[in-house]
Amino acid sequence: MTTHYDVAIIGGGIVGLANAWMAARQNLKVILLERKSVAQGASVRNFGMIWPVGQPAGESHTIAMRSRELWLELKAAGAVEAEECGSLHVAHKPDELAVLEEFYDLGSFDVSMLTSAETLKKSSLVNPEGLLGAMWSPTELRVNPRTASAKIAKWLSENQGVDLQFQTPVVSIEDKTVRSADGRQWTADRIVICSGSDLQTLYPDVLQHSGLKLCKLQMLKSVAQPNTIPNSPHIASGLTLRHYNSFLACPSLQSLKDRIATESPELDKYGIHVMASQFPNGEIILGDSHEYGNEITPFDSLEIDDLILRELRKIICLDDWTIAERWHGIYAKHPELSIFHVEPTPGLHVMVGPGGAGMTMSFGLADHAWNYFMGTF
Repeated sequence: MTTHYDVAIIGGGIVGLANAWMAARQNLKVILLERKSVAQGASVRNFGMIWPVGQPAGESHTIAMRSRELWLELKAAGAVEAEECGSLHVAHKPDELAVLEEFYDLGSFDVSMLTSAETLKKSSLVNPEGLLGAMWSPTELRVNPRTASAKIAKWLSENQGVDLQFQTPVVSIEDKTVRSADGRQWTADRIVICSGSDLQTLYPDVLQHSGLKLCKLQMLKSVAQPNTIPNSPHIASGLTLRHYNSFLACPSLQSLKDRIATESPELDKYGIHVMASQFPNGEIILGDSHEYGNEITPFDSLEIDDLILRELRKIICLDDWTIAERWHGIYAKHPELSIFHVEPTPGLHVMVGPGGAGMTMSFGLADHAWNYFMGTF
């Protein structure tokens, strides 16, 4: 017997969950199918940062702020924990401070400049040696990436009526019929493929010519630190300024990039920029690096981990630098688009590749998409 749904979502990562939620908000009958027992891809292998300040002013930042609203809605509903922790971009070099001051002067974001003394009051983690100041942003959130997707899935099932089918690999889609590896099948008026870094199983011909590239990042987690302050802000370094597009309008950015390329070409080689996020239990997620396409191997590089830790020691101070865990994640990223979205056949959508901004952007992108689908703008 084939069960019919208004919407079938393929993929239980954050992009799939976001689309399932937005479809359910439109009072549609939704099924979500995920190959694993729980999400295990990029959605659980990240900082847990909701990071609007990294999105350029305009539509992208508006979408990120909409995502933030929706994360807080989930928090209010008891679905997930979300800390309103904000973020600090710290400056230990004059060119880093110059970029931050230029960003502040643009007036496009709700940010403020802090002296070194004010910065140290915001976070006990910041390294005071050579600290020139920081930029404070109040909009960033922290969620636990290890548990958030599973909790959202549970909430969608129990409170939004979404039919969850985990451990259900989808092997084909034809004529609005979805078939799984065990022979079961479902029909749906609209099907949305959110396959994460898997660009080969479903519609590989479409994804092969999409412009999407795979990106591998290495991350680490420290042991719990003895002195933990609630809602400790995320910390980003001067290296981070060359990573996020929101800083492209700053005139001093190029000279900062040139200095780093000259002084530390190994950081550009591995796409290293460093950030730290302390969780309520005192553990700190540290990272990260970026390797693309054919540079990606299954093996993690101790050199990359050592470079990440070397740079982190310049911006933060830990009581215990013991590393409890090391891992890598792989995500798909488009060079120009916030997410790659095409409709190969009527009612069939491929939505993949929010890059490293999946936690930040997915809810807002899905909200935008479903308002468009339903004509509810």
